[in-house]
Amino acid sequence: MTINCNGKLISLDQPKVMGILNVTPDSFFDGGKYKDESSILHQVEKMLNEGATFIDIGAYSSRPGALEVDEATELQRITPIVSLILEKFPDTILSIDTFRSSVAKACIEKGAAIVNDISAGLQDENMLSTVAKLNVPFIMMHMRGTPQNMQKQTNYEDILKEILYFFSKRLFAAKALGIKDIIIDPGFGFAKNLAQNYELLKQMEVMNIIEHPILAGISRKSMIYKTLDTTADQALNGSTALHMICLQKGAKILRVHDVKEAMECAKLHEQLNA
Repeated sequence: MTINCNGKLISLDQPKVMGILNVTPDSFFDGGKYKDESSILHQVEKMLNEGATFIDIGAYSSRPGALEVDEATELQRITPIVSLILEKFPDTILSIDTFRSSVAKACIEKGAAIVNDISAGLQDENMLSTVAKLNVPFIMMHMRGTPQNMQKQTNYEDILKEILYFFSKRLFAAKALGIKDIIIDPGFGFAKNLAQNYELLKQMEVMNIIEHPILAGISRKSMIYKTLDTTADQALNGSTALHMICLQKGAKILRVHDVKEAMECAKLHEQLNA
């Protein structure tokens, strides 16, 4: 199981870690933390040294109820960061967290390698065709609605069945346009309440029937800190515990704030299954 990132074949036979770099002022955990060149480069270097295979850059906060950010602002925030990172660390495999095709295109043209879309191409009708033309891996996530209204759209009869049906339709649409490398993300916390997140995690291994790599984005989310009656700042231990569960259920990529601890999970998981 491999994906082609700027001509480099990345094997997902063993799980990989994707480090999160939010360059937004209002992300739920690290908003505003990385707002100058020095802090951005320091964090990227730290994550790479700790073992991250991918760095995922987002300039539009998708936390529940986040404010809308216009296209020009998102482009203004993210494109200089792509250039900055690749100038300093040219071998970095950058993933671009956006649902806008124009942002994806601009960043890929500057050297980024992956498009990570929380809407699976539904928020921008040009996204799938753009990704197909760019010929890059595409991460498609399950979500209903938008970050502004998704938490009002949590009425499911059978959450796993409905998510599988969602992916079957989105995979068909993507493959019909020629997108080759596709990763699926169940979308923990997106249009799902606390109980639904755990129901999804409990059954996540069933998603392997889709036969595409699974990305788990569970790091420091409210499903952890609300259960533990704590905060996102105090949710590292809970994140680590659930990361191991995700790996046991088939996740091939962990999208995380804390790379070192996630890498330790991956190494222990590998030893457990040796």
